[in-house]
Amino acid sequence: MHSTRGGVQQAGPYLLLTSIDSIDQQVRTPAARHIARTADGDRTVLLSTPAPGVDPNRFMAEADAARYLLGNWTLPTAELAPPGGAPWHARPYVPVLPLPTALALHGAPLPERTVRALGVALAETLSVIHGQSLVHAGVSPAAVLLSFDGPRLDCFGAVRAATPDGALRRDLPGIDGTALAPEQLAGGQPRPLGDVYALGATLAYAATGHTVPERDELPASLRSLVSRCLSRDPVQRPQLADVVGELTAGAARHSVGFGATDHASTLLTPGWLPARLVAALAHQAASVLDADVPTPTPVPGTYGY
Repeated sequence: MHSTRGGVQQAGPYLLLTSIDSIDQQVRTPAARHIARTADGDRTVLLSTPAPGVDPNRFMAEADAARYLLGNWTLPTAELAPPGGAPWHARPYVPVLPLPTALALHGAPLPERTVRALGVALAETLSVIHGQSLVHAGVSPAAVLLSFDGPRLDCFGAVRAATPDGALRRDLPGIDGTALAPEQLAGGQPRPLGDVYALGATLAYAATGHTVPERDELPASLRSLVSRCLSRDPVQRPQLADVVGELTAGAARHSVGFGATDHASTLLTPGWLPARLVAALAHQAASVLDADVPTPTPVPGTYGY
């Protein structure tokens, strides 16, 4: 997928500094994701390439569609690989920890305050995406990246990129089948209520360390909501507005542009992340700032040079 020059891996104009995903994590990652920088140090990005076995054309089609995503907690594509080259896409860099990495660093499931804030931000983001007549089709623990100010929802279209509709979606490259709705596992077209199932699996993972936990493993206050999200029958799953309402019961609400209500901002206040994760994000940001990357020698005619 990448060229290697002087021992430094490269994708397009970007030199790969480090992976953001833990090598030993058990949760499947839909894409290889790196922090990368131009040789002149001018731009630092989050750069993704398809997981082994993923069709590069479908991967790039979903990356192209992600250029138009709205919502406070999305990661819209900012740059795409040129046609004919190795597939990659890039977004501006922000310090992030994938949710599985965050749980490993924390050493336990996340506090309920964090899970609630995460759930509200993701549900509101999915509401915006669905309002664009889109389905995310990639929500999973690995798709959720935690940052200082809130989460970022990554991996747009991972399910569609992995295989065409109609094909069974078990043991696909990079896809966490435990976060897929039953109708999507069977090959059905991704639909909004499938995103609700995946949201429930992701919140279950944040709260317990498992995408499909036993009911009594879940905190009592989240048990009913998450269980309904994980219903095998799509009709029994809650609407995203109901998810937000239950997770913000009793919290203040802020109205923003065009009369919309921003619930997430009332929960994503200082302290929403455990201190150990804040420290890890700060360490990552400092390491990226100080990274000294050798300048490779350009090879004419490769990656746009």
